[in-house]
Parts: sequence; structure tokens; C-alpha cells
Amino acid sequence: MARVSMRTIFRSERYAAISLAAAAVLGLVLANSVAGPGLIELFASHIGFPALELDLSIGHWITDGLLVIFFFIVAVELRHELTVGELNSVKHALAPGIAAVGGVVVPAALYLAIAGPDFAQGWPIPTATDIAFALGLIALVGRGLPGRIRVFLLALAVLDDLIAILIIAVFFSHSIDLLALGMAVVAVYLFRFIGCEGRISNPRLRTILLVVVALFAWYFTFLSGVHATIAGVALGLVLNPKLASKAAHALQPVTNAAILPLFAFASALVVIPAVSPAELSPAFWGVAVGLPVGKIIGIMIAGSIVALIAKRGEATETLIRGWDLLTVAAVAGIGFTVSLLMNELAFAGNDAIRDEGVLAVLVGSAIAIVIGGALVSWRSHHYRKQH
Repeated sequence: MARVSMRTIFRSERYAAISLAAAAVLGLVLANSVAGPGLIELFASHIGFPALELDLSIGHWITDGLLVIFFFIVAVELRHELTVGELNSVKHALAPGIAAVGGVVVPAALYLAIAGPDFAQGWPIPTATDIAFALGLIALVGRGLPGRIRVFLLALAVLDDLIAILIIAVFFSHSIDLLALGMAVVAVYLFRFIGCEGRISNPRLRTILLVVVALFAWYFTFLSGVHATIAGVALGLVLNPKLASKAAHALQPVTNAAILPLFAFASALVVIPAVSPAELSPAFWGVAVGLPVGKIIGIMIAGSIVALIAKRGEATETLIRGWDLLTVAAVAGIGFTVSLLMNELAFAGNDAIRDEGVLAVLVGSAIAIVIGGALVSWRSHHYRKQH
């Protein structure tokens, strides 16, 4: 009974938000304590398999390995929403889709305006929304909010994740090995074939084969030069929907309880620079401002345009206006997981700027949490008074 209860807790949006925040804070505190140098050295130490051409630090095993499971779950949810969920028609997807584009373009443009050409590679960092954290915040303080607000945020965040996946695939893939990529495609196809209903009657054997083939898909994706998390996306998109849903449901407690907090902890292991705010790099300010401010401006402009074009009396679950739209826009500024990954990829060759980027993501997300949390609480109180 206790086991079932704990798994239920680990699946909750509230737990996901709290665990991510706690892990990031713990990592930042420990990095700046006497234990900091040892922990940073530990996560930078390598575990390699030379015969397989694998030589990664512990931090990269988390980023390139464990985080694949998170992206698998994201892909399963994305496919569900696009086929039978809130985004299964152009009419339903239009408003959050345009808002999501605005929430990507404006933060990127604002970042570039602040950071300048010397740090231009960091433009994707403030474009991401952390779906787990955003929905978790609404679950924590949004009791009484109409369902349409959560639906709009969910749809926007799912589409935002799709854009983030495309950014990772296009901008962070280098020196593509076509042979390895071809092997990865074969593995993904084999994964789909094994997962088809009726192919293998023994559930245990099917699960074992799926895991083995998934590992091959990840391995060849890694060798190909495409970022390894794309393997998780591909596997989540091609697996039989019923089986994919069961797999995502089974993996979610592990992801929320271990993988995402571990990633947040490892990413936040940075030493706070002993400099004045004026001495921080433009990249820091580009991310710290781009996340909370850029998201609000971009989503408000794009969402308001859609609302103005739509018929005034039209009220669909994926169309919101005014203060409700501002609330969603503020919450969408919580970048966290995907922004931290973008930062890791964008500034992989510059440790100092990468560390400042981590701090900027935490600062920008914290600002979004405060503003978004206040708005969610206020709108929740407003709607509760009406009933």
C-alpha cells in the first residue's frame, strides 16, 4: 500500500515542481560550500568504455543518457496531444501554437539584443518552458482556476517542447556520421516493429527486447553526432500509443523522483562568481531577462493577436485573454530543465559562461515563479469568489 502511495506522489505535478526546485537549490548551496570542489570534481570525472567509443563525465551521462528517458515521456505526451488530446485539430492548436511561437521568437530576440554577437550561440536558452515545473506551480497554488487556463498552458508547453526538440536536433548536432545515423534509424524502426500489437505475445520478452533495442538506438544516435536525447524523442513518437502510454506511466515516478532532480542538482553545481552584477557577462543578463520578460511579452503579443482575430463570442478551451493570458505567459517563463540543457549545449566549450548561464536560468526561472505564482494565486482567488 505504501509503495502505491509513494508512486502516486512521485507522479504528481506538485512533487515534480518541488523536487526540481529543491535539487537545484541544494546543488547551488553545496557547490558554494566546503564540499563544492569535491562534488564538482566528482561529476566531472569520466566513466568510459573505450571499446564502444564512449567516454563521458558523470554529468554528461546524466545529460546524454538518463535525460533521454525524460524526452521519451515528453514525446509520448506530445504524440497524445497531437492525435487525441488538446491539439488534435488546427482549431485547437492555433491559439497556443501562435502563442508558443511568440514565446520563442521574442525571448530569443531579446537575448540577442542584450548579449550581442559574441554570445549569440546562447539564443535558444530563454526559449524553453519547463512543462513539469509550470504545471506543478498551477497544481500548488492554482486551486479554483478554470480548466481552460491549464489546458492552454499544457498545449503551449507541449508545443514549446516540440520547438525545443527541433532546436536541439538542428542547432546542436555536429559532424553527422551517416552510417551511425542510419543504424539509429534502423534501431528506431525495429523498436516500432517490436512494439506493434500482436508481434510478440510474451510481454516480458517484448519489454526486454524493447529495452535492448532502445539502448542500441541511443548508442548509434550518440555516435552519429545528433544529440542523444533525440533518440528518446524518436522512440516515444514511434511506439504503439497504448504501449507507449503504459511505458511513460511506469517511467514517470523514476523520472520525477530521480532523473530530473539529479539533472537539476548536477546542473546547479556551479560556483557563484565573486563579482559585482555589472561584471557578469551579457549572456547572463540575456538569459535572466529573456526568460521572464521575453516570455511575457512574446506570449502576450501573439496570444492577444489571436484573441482579437477570433470571434468575440468564441470561447474554446484553447483560447484565453487578458489577465488569464498574462498568468500563463508569466508561468511559461519557468525554463529550468530544458533551458539548463540548452545552456549546457550552447556553452559547452566555455565553462565560465556556462556557469553564468546556469545561474541566469535559475534567476530567470525564480523571477517567473514569483510573478507567475502571484498571478496564479490571484486569479485562483478571483475565480473561487465567483462560485
